[in-house]
Amino acid sequence: MDITELSDRAEHISARYGEHLGIERDGDWFLLKLQEELGELTQSYLQVTGRARTKGLSADEIRDDFELEFADVLCQLLLLARHHAVDVPAAIERKWLIREAQLNDGAGRS
Repeated sequence: MDITELSDRAEHISARYGEHLGIERDGDWFLLKLQEELGELTQSYLQVTGRARTKGLSADEIRDDFELEFADVLCQLLLLARHHAVDVPAAIERKWLIREAQLNDGAGRS
């Protein structure tokens, strides 16, 4: 699945979620929801690295939760980008991938 398809599918799910719960998914909601999900990823990171209570979960359950929190953060980030009409692949190309050629030919050295 490509990033556009993922974004489309996440939007469909999020829109239904918002309708079901009566949530207005405005710009503030998208950013605040991303922050909430990042907090949950942070908590899961602390558990997976042994720096937080396990809450009775097994190592496998903790690792699974860690991976699922990544999914939450990524999808919420895509939803925020979509809400603000950010072309994520183009932005990644301009910000990150442009460096590939520079690094490969040595021009990226400081």
